[in-house]
Amino acid sequence: MAGARVTRAREAEHRGTEIRFDGVSHSYGDRTVLADIDLVLSERRIGIIGVNGGGKSTLARMINGLVVPSSGTVTVDGLDTRRKGSQVRRRVGFCFTDPDTQIVMPTVAEDVDFSLRRSGLSREDRRRRVEQVLATYNLADHADHPCHLLSGGQKQLLALAAVLVIEPLVIVADEPTTLLDLRNRALVSETFAGLAQQLVVVTHDLDLVADFDRVLVVDGGRVVIDDAPAAALSGYRRIALHSGSGAGPGSGAGPGSGAGPGSGAGSDRET
Repeated sequence: MAGARVTRAREAEHRGTEIRFDGVSHSYGDRTVLADIDLVLSERRIGIIGVNGGGKSTLARMINGLVVPSSGTVTVDGLDTRRKGSQVRRRVGFCFTDPDTQIVMPTVAEDVDFSLRRSGLSREDRRRRVEQVLATYNLADHADHPCHLLSGGQKQLLALAAVLVIEPLVIVADEPTTLLDLRNRALVSETFAGLAQQLVVVTHDLDLVADFDRVLVVDGGRVVIDDAPAAALSGYRRIALHSGSGAGPGSGAGPGSGAGPGSGAGSDRET
C-alpha cells in the first residue's frame, strides 16, 4: 500500500498542482498580518514555519479559502479562492491543529462517511471507500468505536482520513503535531511521508519538515526565507533566537531572508 501511495505521489508531483499568491495582503481590523505576498507553490511537500503571530496560519488558510485576502488573489490551478471557493475546497483539504474541531460524528466510520455525503456515490460505494481509507490509516479496527475514545494520534489520523476520503489534490495541515506525544508525532510524520497528495504543513516541529522539498519562513507578515529545508531551518533559528518581535509588514525582510524559489520581494467540511 505504501509503495502504491508513493507511486501516486510521483504522479501528483508530475501533474503539478499550482498554488499562487499574487500581491496578497490581509488585515484583521487595523492589524496587518500579511503584506505583499507573491508565491508559486508546486512542490509535493512544503513546510511553513515561523514565530507565533507571524502570519503563517493565515497564509495556510488562504490556500483553501478559509481566509480570503484583503487585497491580491490566491488561486489553486487557476481557481480564485474568493470567487470559486467551493471548487477550491474540493481540491484542497484542510486539517486543523485540534482534530476535535473537525470530528463531527459519533463513531469513526460515520465521521469519515460524513465527508462523502455530497459525493453522489451510492451507499455501497461510500462504505467501500470508508473501509479503504480506514484500513490505510490503521483505523479499521476502530470503525465502530466512539471518536472520543481515540488517542490523540488516532484522532489526528481520523481527521486526515476524513479529508483524504474525498480525494483532494492538496492537503493543508495547520500544526498537526502540536497536541501529540512523541509516538503519535512519529505516526503522523510517517503518514505524511507516504501521502500521494501535495502537502503543505504549518508547524513548530522542525524535524517534521526537515526532509521536505521546500520550506517557507514567515515573519512579521512576510515570507522572509524561501529555500531548501536545511538553509530555511538555519535561517529561522537565527530569526527566532535573535529577533525580539516580527519584522512587521511595514519593514524589510528579516534576518536570514533569501530570494528562494517563488519568494516575493517582500471545520473545513462543507455543509
